[in-house]
Amino acid sequence: MVQRSRGFSLGKCKKDIDFFEKFERKVEMKLNVCYLEMVEYEDALHLQERLHKLRVANELEDTLLLLQHPPVITIGRRGKWENILISKEKLLQMGVKVFEVTRGGDVTYHGPGQIVGYPIFDLGTVGKDIKRFVWLLEEVFINLLKDEYGIEAYRDEKQYTGVWVGGEKIVAIGIAVKKWITMHGFAFNVNTNLEHFSWIIPCGLKDRGVTSLEKLLGHKVEFDDVVYKVAKYFGKVFGAKFRFISKEDLEEIIKIKVEDSER
Repeated sequence: MVQRSRGFSLGKCKKDIDFFEKFERKVEMKLNVCYLEMVEYEDALHLQERLHKLRVANELEDTLLLLQHPPVITIGRRGKWENILISKEKLLQMGVKVFEVTRGGDVTYHGPGQIVGYPIFDLGTVGKDIKRFVWLLEEVFINLLKDEYGIEAYRDEKQYTGVWVGGEKIVAIGIAVKKWITMHGFAFNVNTNLEHFSWIIPCGLKDRGVTSLEKLLGHKVEFDDVVYKVAKYFGKVFGAKFRFISKEDLEEIIKIKVEDSER
């Protein structure tokens, strides 16, 4: 049975609550899902680092953070500053910060209307196989887009990570792995302002474009509904028994675990 704690209020999605009960799990895995809504990038990064430390110590179950960021640009380990097409001064004027981070990949954009997900997962559940883990992340969105919206999405097995529709990327993926625990994750364009991608060469790919669920459907979609669907398909693809927890619950868990470790 899918469990939910206080604080989860994605009301119209409740009809899907029995979805996971019908799925035959291959691996017993518990998953906390926390929807944080709008979060500054640096705050989310700090939270990831705290959760990662606890997961390494096996003091925390696998956890998926789902959220939005204000407009921000990040540069991965293979990223190049020349793939940012606007000057630092102009970005500063617009209030857009740039962060160099430890995830894989090049330059990407995050902003309102985009579901950003940070899975803090133990790769032991997938045989410590990083490629398999990325494949599963892609599978979440390939299945979601096909089953829920009739959109045929695919992965580019030979060249690039992420999920694509008609040659345009709808889900960007860039992870980091330390001590077999993951950080960073994915960005799913839902109602994203695609004009903001003109600020960069997305993922350093000059010959590829980006798309969104809104663009493909021709209308905006209910954001919270898509957030729930992402959690639902994580449960399906990863074989996880998931529960939504509030930000307050998550902070309380962190507080208790840190206090216990200091005794």
